[in-house]
Amino acid sequence: MATSSGMVLKITALTSVGLGGWFAGQLFEKWKHVRQNRDSQTSLLSEISIKNMPGLPIFGTVSAATPMLPPENNVGPVTPSLSATASRVSQIMKFGFPGLDHVRSFDDFVLSYDRRNRVAHWVFEHLSKDNVKYNEGVDRSKCEFLPDESIHPYFRSDNADYKRSGYDRGHLAAAGNHKAHQKHVEQTFYLSNIAPQVGVGFNRNAWNRLERYVRKMTDVYTDVYVCTGPLYLPKKEADGKKYVRYEVIGTNHVAVPTHFYKIIVGETKDSKLEMEAFVMPNVPIDDSTPLTNFQVPPESIERAAGLLFFDKISRNKLAKVNGKRVGWV
Repeated sequence: MATSSGMVLKITALTSVGLGGWFAGQLFEKWKHVRQNRDSQTSLLSEISIKNMPGLPIFGTVSAATPMLPPENNVGPVTPSLSATASRVSQIMKFGFPGLDHVRSFDDFVLSYDRRNRVAHWVFEHLSKDNVKYNEGVDRSKCEFLPDESIHPYFRSDNADYKRSGYDRGHLAAAGNHKAHQKHVEQTFYLSNIAPQVGVGFNRNAWNRLERYVRKMTDVYTDVYVCTGPLYLPKKEADGKKYVRYEVIGTNHVAVPTHFYKIIVGETKDSKLEMEAFVMPNVPIDDSTPLTNFQVPPESIERAAGLLFFDKISRNKLAKVNGKRVGWV
């Protein structure tokens, strides 16, 4: 009996030790796992500069343009192409960005893309005599409309959206504004720079007249800065209420703007600045209608678009707005 009792006690003791060791091992593994996670998070957070901003998720992302500095202000080696691109973007956006939502820079123009409507919020260009003059080496007929693959497939438009829609693929940055290089013209055919426009009477007529007028401004000004974009304006209907209604086309539901705007700033040789602003309805317009009929106060476009244009220019320092003298200049 004594021997049996001794054996039971030994087995019980060994079992207790084994179970205790197993529990200890499990606790150690859990502690090690938690420690590793905490260390990895600490390491990750230490590599990211996070400001204490209420309302912003810690790991949220904001799509915005990164300021590009001229080569002399950059630290470290800069490739010639990157340096040239940064310099050109700085030149185009000399007077400020209207917004920073999904900014996309091309070689000769910059745009902000509206992923919901599949049409740009705005497109910015800088024109001079050199980039609008005739260039026999540039052939527009070689250009093809292409989807912009830098945009997520969920949010980009496709040529199929325009097929049998009844609308032209209308340029925002005009192809005729970028004749310096074949590549520059070709880039204006990316669909991120395109919007559905009524063809006869608008895109091929009135809107084309406005684009040609803007190019002619390079005869008067040394530098011309152009911002172009869509508007979706309200209209009073039979019940007396105002509604914003617009058509969408294709499987990607590309929005058809009700109107389009252009805001232009011309800079003279003596650094005086003059501004003109236009809004055109996306409908057939009679050829006899003068362009001045579509001039509007710039602030009316800003209110409608929800954007501030040329915000680095104080309005009271403009010499003229829509041909009329303003300010103290």
